[in-house]
Amino acid sequence: MGSGRSPTRNGCCGNHPRMAYCLCTFGSNLGDKKKFLDDGIQGLRTTPSCEVEAVSEYLVTEPYGGVEQDEFLNGVLKLRTLLTPEELLDRLHELEAAANRERIIHWGPRTLDLDILFYDNEIIDTPDLHIPHIDMENRDFVLKPMDEIAPYYRHPVLNKTIHQLLNELLAKDNQ
Repeated sequence: MGSGRSPTRNGCCGNHPRMAYCLCTFGSNLGDKKKFLDDGIQGLRTTPSCEVEAVSEYLVTEPYGGVEQDEFLNGVLKLRTLLTPEELLDRLHELEAAANRERIIHWGPRTLDLDILFYDNEIIDTPDLHIPHIDMENRDFVLKPMDEIAPYYRHPVLNKTIHQLLNELLAKDNQ
């Protein structure tokens, strides 16, 4: 979609930039969890070319992935950005590093975890970036807060709304 002239996205109408619609998840289970989340969200709010439009309520959840650890505080935010998916991922990693995030154990404890769930309707599968985020349809800690702020967003691969995906997961969990 971009012209290659700059790292920002160009819209269909010449030089007017078009902001991408993104949903990102955030979580923490170490230290002052709420402060880490608040600081990460504020870091996005102050990022040039990013506009945070909505933030879900924080949700206390059990750890995912089988590693013994403390409960998580999770949520989802909606933003518009001129950053490319790769630039947005780099910015999320900068914010994680500012929170002293260490990547030692896969699915292990972390001060701050920020991930891109959706970037417009793009489908990206590279070694460093998977959009839509892998396996989100099986994670209630992603679907519940996303349903709060974007229930009718349609998954570009599964062709179901977030609300439909959440209802299917809840029905499966109740069997």
